Amino acid sequence: MQISVDWTSFRDRLKIRKTGEERQIFDPVRARWLVLQPEEMVRQLVIQYLLLEKGFPKNRLNVEKELQVQGQKRRLDLIVYSKAVEPYLLVECKRPGVKLDQSVFRQIAWYNMPLRVRYLVVTNGPETYCCEMDYELNSFRFLDALPDFPADADLLPH
Repeated sequence: MQISVDWTSFRDRLKIRKTGEERQIFDPVRARWLVLQPEEMVRQLVIQYLLLEKGFPKNRLNVEKELQVQGQKRRLDLIVYSKAVEPYLLVECKRPGVKLDQSVFRQIAWYNMPLRVRYLVVTNGPETYCCEMDYELNSFRFLDALPDFPADADLLPH
């Protein structure tokens, strides 16, 4: 089930500048300017959405976190932590036009193996999918919206 999110409504919240021939975008989580690439634009729009619409505090977001998965170093696009500072939501961003096929879902599932987050999100901007994981039943279900920042009661294991 695809989620309908108008990421473009958050464009006016982005800080973009041009230095020489290079366009840059400001990442409020890492507090630094980055080269504006299509995937980075998607990630920054997701960050704005999570901060402004879903109530996630900036200090609960981590961008491009390095992770070891089966002995290999990987970088997560965006991981969000709960109030208890437990991995809660994992986001994989692709540039617009990249097909969100089985390989993208396998990639995020592989990254999630050591984390066991409650929610997985994949997006290329125009298309977004979110699923809630149930580790007890070894299953998942697709949602019609991204979750809000969790209340304490939402932190119970699933």
